[in-house]
Amino acid sequence: MLPFETFKTIIKHTPLISIDLIVSDQKGRILLGKRNNRPAQGYWFVPGGRILKGESMSVAFKRLTLNEIGVEFEFENAKLIGPFEHFYKDNVSVEDFSTHYIALGYRLEVNENLLKLPSEQHDEYKWMSEEQILNDLHVHKHSRWYFNSSAT
Repeated sequence: MLPFETFKTIIKHTPLISIDLIVSDQKGRILLGKRNNRPAQGYWFVPGGRILKGESMSVAFKRLTLNEIGVEFEFENAKLIGPFEHFYKDNVSVEDFSTHYIALGYRLEVNENLLKLPSEQHDEYKWMSEEQILNDLHVHKHSRWYFNSSAT
């Protein structure tokens, strides 16, 4: 595990690479969680997380699906939406510096009844249509971008 002080230095000086999970059910609704932590604290956001050094994308995908939605899925079950850049004015610490992510968006269809949603990163969850996501300002703009073809 990376010491927190080292992690803060990395956040302050380099972009992080993450996988964001655009999890849909059989009805086409998208799973969002209300963020517990900075950045994007208090906003509805898609599940996901960073890729760790030395971790392949396939292994990261399995770890993140297990940690974020409670069930491990294979990387091959997801479809790449594309890369996105996320810039935040804050970071996970209380210190004053920004966070920069290169987020790889992957769409994954699941049976919602099989999920075991944890509470570490999100304290609430809800399923929303793409239209609801695009029109709800409580959904963070970076999550809305996954459904807006003109996102920048």
